[in-house]
Amino acid sequence: MTATGPDNYEIFDLFPIPTFVVSRALRIQRVSQGLVAAWGGNWANTIGQELFTALYQGSATERFDRVVLARAIEVAIAARDMRQCHAAYSKDGVFWTARIIPMWRGAHLLSLVVEWEQAEVSQAKIFDAEPHYAWPWHSVDEAFRIFAQSVKDYALFLLDTRGYVTTWNIGAETIKGYKKEEIVGKHFSGFYGQDDLRAGKPEKELEVCLRDGRVEDEGWRYRKDGSRFWANVVITAIYKKGTHVGFGKVTRDLTERKNAELQLINAYEESSRLKNEFLANISHEIRTPMHGMLSASTLLLDTPLTEEQREYVDIIEESGAILLQIINNILDYSKIAARSVSVKSDLIDPSAIIASTIRSVQTTLSQSVRVESSLGLNLPKAVKGDPLRYRQILQNLLDNASKFTEKGSISVHAALKSENEATCTIMTEVRDTGIGVQAAKIQNLFKPFTQLDSSIKKRYQGTGLGLSIAKSLTELLGGRIGYRPNLDSDGSVFWFTVAFQKPANAKTGDTIAETGAEPRSAIARRGSLTREENDLALKRLQTIASTKRILAAEDNAINQIVLKKTLHKLGFKHITMTANGEEVLSELLDSSQTYDLVLMDVNMPVMDGHKATAHIRDHGLQIPIIAMTAYALKGDMEKCLEQGMSDYIAKPVNRLLIMRVLLKWLT
Repeated sequence: MTATGPDNYEIFDLFPIPTFVVSRALRIQRVSQGLVAAWGGNWANTIGQELFTALYQGSATERFDRVVLARAIEVAIAARDMRQCHAAYSKDGVFWTARIIPMWRGAHLLSLVVEWEQAEVSQAKIFDAEPHYAWPWHSVDEAFRIFAQSVKDYALFLLDTRGYVTTWNIGAETIKGYKKEEIVGKHFSGFYGQDDLRAGKPEKELEVCLRDGRVEDEGWRYRKDGSRFWANVVITAIYKKGTHVGFGKVTRDLTERKNAELQLINAYEESSRLKNEFLANISHEIRTPMHGMLSASTLLLDTPLTEEQREYVDIIEESGAILLQIINNILDYSKIAARSVSVKSDLIDPSAIIASTIRSVQTTLSQSVRVESSLGLNLPKAVKGDPLRYRQILQNLLDNASKFTEKGSISVHAALKSENEATCTIMTEVRDTGIGVQAAKIQNLFKPFTQLDSSIKKRYQGTGLGLSIAKSLTELLGGRIGYRPNLDSDGSVFWFTVAFQKPANAKTGDTIAETGAEPRSAIARRGSLTREENDLALKRLQTIASTKRILAAEDNAINQIVLKKTLHKLGFKHITMTANGEEVLSELLDSSQTYDLVLMDVNMPVMDGHKATAHIRDHGLQIPIIAMTAYALKGDMEKCLEQGMSDYIAKPVNRLLIMRVLLKWLT
């Protein structure tokens, strides 16, 4: 104190108003006598303490209590102006409001003066149980009304019993674009589009709400300016003393989320399109040279060769067949992963499919491995199901067994497992005497891209997709697949079940589907004829070949050579080669030559095979057109047939396969 009176800080000590003087670091510098008198205790001892510690230390909600006051101080400093913080502190059931006054000297903050005054409170019993809580400032109902009115992110409003708007908050104004005076008294159905109105959606929502107490919906709603937004809407029925008095409606604008979902869907569809294009291109680019290579090796086998030379050609053919199987596995897996595999329901004979599949596998086995089959006496002769998928599952299990069995046997057993009035479940087992499966690796058997031996020195080749594809196809057919050790040897037993439909009133003369053949497709019929049948077919074709004229479209020079030589080997003498669809049209429409059949590549320069076929059909020509293409994905065959082609062969083409197709369409 000076001779003339107290200094500046001592003046604050003498304030009758409860006051703190706080430093820039929010530490208490002065405590007024008024604060000590109002709050009691040793508040003078808090000098030097952090403000929040002095006020809230020991409170069960200390870390929450400080939030509002800290924000008010931050705003006061930023604004260089006084700010209030309502009910920032309570003591003995009394709430106190803080008035924060920043003290500046130019650009320098000297201190903060925090004055306190008792807040207006309204006693309310918020919960039925004790204790009673003191709600400051307003009644609970009034505070809730202010809250609902102030919410900006949600449209909160009330409807009367008929659906007319009775209240309107700021959020509703922001989201829907109507001022309160524009919308109160209007019907809520005005927020819906014409399609929803025609479908009676608004009234149905109120009906459901009255029945169930609430209804929730998402869909497009419309603003005042006609623009639409994706809304999440919750309508709740409101009752007072058991009487329905109206509806409460909460609407949230989720347009950003909807747009993000649409972007994800578009991105997924685009990535699927790009993936399908890539698979189609990679299939075409690999199959095209493979066709030339394998066809050339087949032609080479028909020439005089030494034993050593024949062995080398066999190696080429075997390696090409393995590469083709790898390509097919990858394409099959991609189709399954994209859920684009369809299931057919044809009348089939399971025993015929098993026999055909075993015949096709026998040619790939060493002489030290024999293949056996046994069929249960109760195995149905005719069922309805997908022959191609059933064969593919069995083929993959047999391929897996042959890969790991170097001597001994592979056996297939099929029998009826169970049946009811509509279905019968067939259990099929593939048992081998191979190397078996280690216990630690059983759990990974059916996972894609998983191999028993993935080391750099691995002995058994493959993509690790065969069993995964078999599992996916089995589940697609409503069945199960599994593994168990072969107790009679070190080998394995893989089994699967498929639920087939029982044919309704099947008769002896009903057509049984081919053994796993694609309808109208020649490629799936490979291996379905015996050697004697193939020899007989070749003789029939050679008898008529010399009188037939073939027009072939192929842009690849190597494939032109092998195709022409293959046709010569089959007995054809009149073969015209073209390099694109435009040349095909010229030959058919402008040339004096007449042709009996067209072999049409699809992917060609100038004019592709699809367009050429469409032009040919537009001119009324019904000549057989056989697609011979390296495009072998799902839908490629269907697209060729839709364009007017007569049949479809996927490259690389087996000579026996093209022989059967030519015989089919030339006789």
